[in-house]
Amino acid sequence: MRIAPLADVKARLSAYLEQCEREGPVVITRNGRPVAVLLAPLDDDDLEGLLLARSPRFQAILEKSRRSIRSGKGLTHKDFWKAVAQRHPVRQDDHPRKTGKSSG
Repeated sequence: MRIAPLADVKARLSAYLEQCEREGPVVITRNGRPVAVLLAPLDDDDLEGLLLARSPRFQAILEKSRRSIRSGKGLTHKDFWKAVAQRHPVRQDDHPRKTGKSSG
């Protein structure tokens, strides 16, 4: 991990992007204090995780859920999946049909 001043990152952003892809995150500082991190996501799942981890809206939803669970209003594992199935029924076209015939 490298630490770099904002002015240098602004002047050579392309080089820093390449560097963070090769070597990992770059901590960006302003007046010697960290203000941002430049990093290259590994894949789409990594990007989604990073965005959700820093999303105030998503964090608020998680905290509300945690409070609900702590107060005894959570669902069991079985009840959760039952509710999911009721809300999103599986259609026959969603899964390949099993015919019992061999393909060879």
